[in-house]
Amino acid sequence: MKITIGRFDKADFKEFSLFDIDVKIDSGAYTSSIHCSNIEEITINNENHIKFTLLDSQHPFYNNKEYSTKNFAMKLVKSSNGITQKRYLIQTEIFIFNTSFPIHLTLSERRDMKFPVLLGRKFLNKRFVIDTSRTNISHKQKNNLI
Repeated sequence: MKITIGRFDKADFKEFSLFDIDVKIDSGAYTSSIHCSNIEEITINNENHIKFTLLDSQHPFYNNKEYSTKNFAMKLVKSSNGITQKRYLIQTEIFIFNTSFPIHLTLSERRDMKFPVLLGRKFLNKRFVIDTSRTNISHKQKNNLI
């Protein structure tokens, strides 16, 4: 049975110590993405890694902590305006609806966007049905408001 999700919600990314972060449900996007800055490919012990800072100094949850991983890939992503760009893709866990789900996220500069995280079709497919008249369903359940 699919879970009903609204047009936006809040989720946790425990690996990054991000809790109650705003997420926008975007059925028009194939991949999911998270706002990052200072994205850089580096070499550690002869292995390629990427390092990045989540969010930016203007965001209330910004912690100036640098993350790195060797588990990444490159992906071509076409934006809504038709421009294709190369983005780094990482795998992590998202905690939403009191459940942890694996998720692939592209690292993207989203400074001018209201929502730091977009959840795209690849993540939503076969798990969720979107009710655009509702918002924060998971967050309300987490806080026993439903």
